[in-house]
Formats: sequence, structure tokens, C-alpha cells
Amino acid sequence: MIQFQKNNITVFQSALYMTTSAIIQANETVIMTDPNWLPTEIEEIKGYINKIKGDKQLYIIYTHSDFDHIIGSGAFPEAKVIASKQFADNPNKEESIQKIKQFDQGYYLKRSYAPIYPTVDIVVSEDGYKLELDSLTMTFYQAPGHTNDGLFTVIEPYGLFLSGDYLSDIEFPFIFSSYKDYVNTIHTAENILLNHQITTHIPGHGTTTQNQQEIRKRVDGSKYYLEQLLHDNGELERYLSEEYSFFEGMKSIHNDNKKIAKENL
Repeated sequence: MIQFQKNNITVFQSALYMTTSAIIQANETVIMTDPNWLPTEIEEIKGYINKIKGDKQLYIIYTHSDFDHIIGSGAFPEAKVIASKQFADNPNKEESIQKIKQFDQGYYLKRSYAPIYPTVDIVVSEDGYKLELDSLTMTFYQAPGHTNDGLFTVIEPYGLFLSGDYLSDIEFPFIFSSYKDYVNTIHTAENILLNHQITTHIPGHGTTTQNQQEIRKRVDGSKYYLEQLLHDNGELERYLSEEYSFFEGMKSIHNDNKKIAKENL
């Protein structure tokens, strides 16, 4: 499952949707994002955590509340949870759990734990909120648009940018919440690149990269898509089919995005 490993950073990748779980080690702390998907994958991640954790405190950052990103939450009861205030106040918590149960029922999957909606220990309610853990400084930014409870995290001094379901190299923007918010969130991403020394970008779906041109391309690609979405005459679909290997499987989301963008404006 390991997609990327360098120094204190390990990124696991699921067989489903190239979904990632990042693990960052410090002297007294282990930080993880969104443990997912399949039961055997969760067990592999858990085995790795148990091997490296020792007496260290485990923290889990949930980038947003889509069920595929919280599906492994019940496997780590010892973890302290970090997430946005909107994530903590989500009125549809039970709906997320039902989606997990439906997924497992549909594929006859058994888990060694009961899925739960994470209880948030550290609530991020403002842009630029900083959390000092061990030798690390984590800076958080609100990132609505994909969902209304998204969260960007920058971890220094490692220069990590954890972007959740934004800035993917395999997915164009999926707008499930608000077009305007999504546009503003990409501006936030631009400001992060300006104000932090980002060396490594880890998306929620796709490939970890340390290539500065590739990081910039991901931001520019999202901006281009959002701009073109408002006056698409068919050219955008051709661009997407050339740029994204799995576009045929995502085409319906592109059509939904066009409706949401027009409604929002």
C-alpha cells in the first residue's frame, strides 16, 4: 500500500480511488490523515502505526466528513482527533455512518471494529489556527467547496501540504457543496504556496509529489477548470478526457458541477 516514503513521512494508498492516508512521525507524536478504505487496508495501516507508535500519542486529522475518509475511524480509539468546526457540528453524522454500513453490506465486508463518526478533540474554527505538537507546527485553513467542512493542513518544518479532496492529479474539482466556496478555497491554496515553504503535497486522492512545477500545475489546473466551467461549450470535456485517465468514470460529476456552478451564480 505504500505510495511514498521519505524521512518521517509515509503515504499509504488504497486500491479504491487512489485514496491516501498520510502518516507523519515526530519524536513524541504520530499524525495520520483519513485512514481508509478496505478492512485489509485498515489493518495494514494499523499494523504500521502499532509498529512505530510505541508510547507516542496518535493524532488523526480528518480532512472532511465524506464517508470514505472517516471509514477507518473506529480502528483507532486511542487517537486524538483534529477536524474543522463544521466537521464537529455536522448534522448528518448518522448519514455518514449509514453510507459506511451500506458500502460494507454491498461488498460483504467485515471489519474488526465498529464504524463511528469521529469525536473531535481539537476543533479548528478559524483560518491560520496554529497547533504546536512536539517539534511540529501545524497551520490549518478552512477549505469549503468540495464539502462545507474541508480542512487544509500545513506541517512545518517538513513543508507538508495536506489538501484533502482538492488539488488532485487524478480528479478534477468535485463540487459537492458550493462553487463560490471552491473558488475561494483554491485562492487559499495559492496563498499557502506563497506564505509557506511547501516541499511536499499530499492530496486525498492521487499521487504525493515533491515537484514544485507539479504542485503549481495542480493549483492552476483547478483554477482553469473552475473558470471554464461557467461557459463550457464542450471543449472542457475534451480537455478533461485528455488530462484525466479516469474521466469516463467521473463524467457525471462534471455534469453535476456545471449545474451547481450555474445555480450558485
